[in-house]
Amino acid sequence: MQTTAEVSGSGLDLIFKYIDEQQNEFVQRLKEWVAIPSDSSEPQTWDEVVRMLNVTADKIKMLGGNIEFADVGSQRMSNGQLVHLPPVILAELKKDPKKPTLCIYGHVDVQPAKKEDGWTTDPYTLTEINGNLYGRGASDNKGPVLAWLHAVEAYQSLKQELPVNIKFIIEGMEEAGSNGLDTLTEQRNMTFFSDVDYIVISDNIWISKKPALTYATRGNCFFFVEVEGQKQDMHSGVFGGSIHEAMTDLIALLDSLVDSRGRILVPGINEAVAPLTEEEEKRYQGIEFDLEAHKKDSGVTKFLYDTKEEILQHRWRYPSLSIHGIEGAFSDPGSKTVIPRKVIGKFSIRQVPNMDPSEVEKQVTKYLQKLFAERNSPNQLKVTMPISAKPWLADVSDPQFVAGRRAVQTVFGVDPDLICEGSTIPIARNFQDVTGKSIMMLPIGGADDGEHSQNEKMSRSNYIQGTKLFAAFFYELSQLPHK
Repeated sequence: MQTTAEVSGSGLDLIFKYIDEQQNEFVQRLKEWVAIPSDSSEPQTWDEVVRMLNVTADKIKMLGGNIEFADVGSQRMSNGQLVHLPPVILAELKKDPKKPTLCIYGHVDVQPAKKEDGWTTDPYTLTEINGNLYGRGASDNKGPVLAWLHAVEAYQSLKQELPVNIKFIIEGMEEAGSNGLDTLTEQRNMTFFSDVDYIVISDNIWISKKPALTYATRGNCFFFVEVEGQKQDMHSGVFGGSIHEAMTDLIALLDSLVDSRGRILVPGINEAVAPLTEEEEKRYQGIEFDLEAHKKDSGVTKFLYDTKEEILQHRWRYPSLSIHGIEGAFSDPGSKTVIPRKVIGKFSIRQVPNMDPSEVEKQVTKYLQKLFAERNSPNQLKVTMPISAKPWLADVSDPQFVAGRRAVQTVFGVDPDLICEGSTIPIARNFQDVTGKSIMMLPIGGADDGEHSQNEKMSRSNYIQGTKLFAAFFYELSQLPHK
């Protein structure tokens, strides 16, 4: 009878060999997961989300994990209907009190996808083309979740002890706002999270072809600016030139939010940003990022700034304001000479550390009310902020980052770039605030994976090498001093 042996640095070679040998099987499993259309955007597809959670739980059980489907309550929809939310998986593998405990977060829901949206292949049929695995969820986030599970499997299949205790928190509503997860974290802080030493998230991508560790994300404040005028839509030939038009008011307000250089014009926003430190500046200089290649990949002919450092800083550590659309305006093909009675402008501000959403809401509302008053319009203005999420910032000298760097060096032979994420991953800040644990993001997705867009993919190389990275990360965490 074989006994379980402790892994060593040399033992990783056997684990890496196993992962290479099993890669076709690992790709097949990803194909099976991608085939489940676990779109969380609408309650009508939440049954598929639950099915995906059950498949995930079954895989964890096969690894010897104990599973709990944690209830996170219901969500009231815009029509007033109360719909029960999909549960959250809380899982734990066999525990050794002498080892540190790592909690792995991931999600198995996906963004909506249809072939007619512009996909080259069926989004729910994983298709390999030139070494890339195309399919919705391949990179965000089914591929990384499976890579974690396969890293555990590699140790177990070779009868090697897992170097760390492992817990999983896997949800199915990340793409729809993770409703209920904040509350669950608070409820389980003194139980499920009590013995956790480290929390790791792999739900983002590299900035180039070079591996990276992520230490910060921007927050987000989403605004609706509603201007309401007359009681019904009107004919522009009859009323144009004689009334205050809601659309004209709204366009003026939207145009006052940001200048042609991308600078936010709302007073107080830029003043809240922490000054760039000398250490930060050096970090940006060392990041591998090809500006011309990025232009080509993104289809942008000219950026707002000219240097790599400026571009990355304005994507990551400075706030930005983007205008997303106007509800109530005529947007169909053809012409319609109507004056809409009510229009709603939609924009968001990506925040950075030192910015507080409640303060941003006050600043934006005060500014828009002042501008609107200056227009002397009889129309009605309403400013609301339905969505807010705080930014997240970690300490790159934290021991978990030391382990992450060593794992990258072991698998890829390079030092990882230390990067930020310009988008918002609210759960990172929630975990940090509620649990007080060490948080790190360890991405394996490529810079060109196309998360959320048509033809989302993950390269076979990143998928398999990423699995090795996670296996090495387990080992490197175990080498850190542990109480």
